[in-house]
Amino acid sequence: MKQEVRNSLGKLFLTTQYEPSHHWVYNNWIGYQSFDSIVQGANVCLEVISSSGSSCLLNDNRQVLGPWNHAVEWIATDWTPRAVASGLQYFAHVVSDDSLAKVSSEEMHQKVEGFEMRMFSDMEDAKRWLNTKLKSKVN
Repeated sequence: MKQEVRNSLGKLFLTTQYEPSHHWVYNNWIGYQSFDSIVQGANVCLEVISSSGSSCLLNDNRQVLGPWNHAVEWIATDWTPRAVASGLQYFAHVVSDDSLAKVSSEEMHQKVEGFEMRMFSDMEDAKRWLNTKLKSKVN
């Protein structure tokens, strides 16, 4: 079931859902991201990971406007250990090459530990990578 996460003004900034046909959680982040929206959204995502038992996250930042490096330290030190404890193993991060969000994504990629993270500019490449990881877990 898709969950819509909104800020205090009612503006949608994240949709997240477990996709059972793919065995991954899909996040679609939208617009400018404040520290509070990232914390709120990442915690909702973590609930979906925990309840689904999924080891894979497809995190879509193609619609994010601006950088979000103000939350990278929190992601690395607070969210990531909880995500790993919930079973997250593979994190496919999709971001537009020409966006300011890419700089924040690269900073996150350097700081997180405990799961395998890859960055992609193409959604289909990200999906193929996750499918490869899922197949290798089954075999």
